[in-house]
Amino acid sequence: MYKIAVLGPIPRDHIVTHHGEVIQKYGAATHTAIALSKLLGDQGVVYPVTHVRKVDYQGVLDVLAPYENINTDHISAASDQGDVIQLQFLDQNNRKEKQTAFMPPITPEDVAPLLDCDVFVCVPVTDFEVPLETLQYIKNNSEATVVFDAHGPTTALTHRGDRVTKFWVDRDRWLPYIDVLKMNLEEANCSWFKNEYDLGELATHDAMSESQLPEFASHCLKQGLKSLYVTLDARGVMVYSLKAGELHAEHVAPVIVDHVVDTTGCGDSFAGGIAFGLLEEDTAYVKAAQYGNAMGAQRTQGKTFEVFRSLAETDAMIVAGHISGKSPKA
Repeated sequence: MYKIAVLGPIPRDHIVTHHGEVIQKYGAATHTAIALSKLLGDQGVVYPVTHVRKVDYQGVLDVLAPYENINTDHISAASDQGDVIQLQFLDQNNRKEKQTAFMPPITPEDVAPLLDCDVFVCVPVTDFEVPLETLQYIKNNSEATVVFDAHGPTTALTHRGDRVTKFWVDRDRWLPYIDVLKMNLEEANCSWFKNEYDLGELATHDAMSESQLPEFASHCLKQGLKSLYVTLDARGVMVYSLKAGELHAEHVAPVIVDHVVDTTGCGDSFAGGIAFGLLEEDTAYVKAAQYGNAMGAQRTQGKTFEVFRSLAETDAMIVAGHISGKSPKA
């Protein structure tokens, strides 16, 4: 029986999609946990680890209640603090973000009962939610694989609650405690920097050039990282690892989507797919990328968590390379 811990916020999200539709739901780690729940079936248990507001606690439990293999014992409302986020999509992938409430960081004490997990998948959305000390504690006390989403350390809050991108300046302090790192091109751009930047260059380049990825990946892998995933939106994902000390790069094709309803949570769902794909073999990086692509594609198909499909359905989707038809709640 597999055990996977999911570390990250379960925010109350208020979303305005690029179609102008309004969606209110609990997000972030919820996507990861439910995606994993569907893939695992009766073969494993998912343990979300997070802090929520008391007003949201029962609502979060109600959302997760239909999934018998999600254990909610490590969702805490003791501090009565949790994330509240407003998202307004400008187009399919770009959005304005506001955060008006904040959870306490997930500490070593929060994860201590779960050190026998096979995988810790960390999906912070802001830089304070899964701190370095917690990753260090996991690595020093557990044999688990650590999957980490760079969205957290490349996102900060202003005093007005605006969520803004930032450089991951202390990146190399984190990498020895992460096995698998996932990010998009914008987050990669915030994780690879020079001694001094030209202000004009900063203003005109929001995403890393794909030609820079090999150099960036090589640096990260030499710091202790085992694999780097850089998502390319609709073009799939680049997977980097070291083989015999040399950089190995592989492009993994996407699962094609005909119609996008909502992209909120795609990265969180992708992280869940990676975690699942590494369960049987912790170096099955391409297989993991295929599951990541499939779960991210499924997430785009509707407004509810019914978009996520079983392992058998997901395997068929990977073979087909395409989502056929719409999900029940699209």
